[in-house]
Amino acid sequence: MVLTLMEKNNQTVFVTGSAGFIGFSLSKRLLEEGGNVIGVDNLNKYYDVNLKMARLDVLKSFDKFIFYKGDIQDLKALKDIFSRHRIDVICNLAAQAGVRYSLEDPFSYQKSNLEGFLNLLEIAREFGVENFVYASSSSVYGRNEKVPFSVDDRVDNPISLYAATKKANELIAHAYSHLYQIPCTGLRYFTVYGPWGRPDMALFLFTDAILNNRPINVYNYGDMKRDFTYIDDIVDGTIAALERPVPYEVFNLGNSKTEQLMKLIQILEEELGQKAEKNMMPMQPGDVKQTSADIEKSRDLLGFDPKTPLEEGIRRFVEWYRSFYKV
Repeated sequence: MVLTLMEKNNQTVFVTGSAGFIGFSLSKRLLEEGGNVIGVDNLNKYYDVNLKMARLDVLKSFDKFIFYKGDIQDLKALKDIFSRHRIDVICNLAAQAGVRYSLEDPFSYQKSNLEGFLNLLEIAREFGVENFVYASSSSVYGRNEKVPFSVDDRVDNPISLYAATKKANELIAHAYSHLYQIPCTGLRYFTVYGPWGRPDMALFLFTDAILNNRPINVYNYGDMKRDFTYIDDIVDGTIAALERPVPYEVFNLGNSKTEQLMKLIQILEEELGQKAEKNMMPMQPGDVKQTSADIEKSRDLLGFDPKTPLEEGIRRFVEWYRSFYKV
């Protein structure tokens, strides 16, 4: 058996948001490959806690997984965890997610995405972690009209608070990397989807509505394009970043193939064997018409090579959904 770098070095990874979609998926892969994972999650009620608990049940079946229910806003609790364990790497995937929800509850983004993020960098400084990897977002590109989106593009004009907090994370990480020599890598994720996904994301919302004979809301009258990226490919890129500490970098992790939203709906209808009733609606505030990832730098430095076509990813999601919800 070929050992991963994490397993060879017997490294322990601290995964925040470990009951969340990407945090769970990353933790599961690390554990399957023999790694040690300490997870933390506040199990908030932004979406169905039962789904988060089901993900945790999977992780708790691994001997090398330790879980703490806690919040990254609680610096004392974080210090307590790091005092109990030797932790080598931090992967911060905890955040208040969602562009649209940031219009409803802006202060939850301040607390988790800014205060919590700063707490983790302070922990990284105090406890001398070897690498700090964190989730940024394609949302930082705002209404960038140059496609595909490159990490060299200026991203000074966010159009949602969520995007602003993610750009702020990149700036704060740069300062800590410079001041304290903490290796920091930000990953700009592009529209992640797949099994165990978030219920507030389009594919999940559409599937639930169609199977329950409810109409789906299609924004900008369907004229939307997204760089849909399958969860396994995202996990591959994230692990590559964990295994390759650098002084400071930001990478795009996207499928690098932009697809029409209406194509996603068409594929989903075919998989479900059922047509969707569509509410065609205007663009929502803070949303963007198109995302498109330039992943040349990610290929060169991380070996990132997304392989999952949209049709295959949707098929796997529908299989999981039917199984999990016994449809």
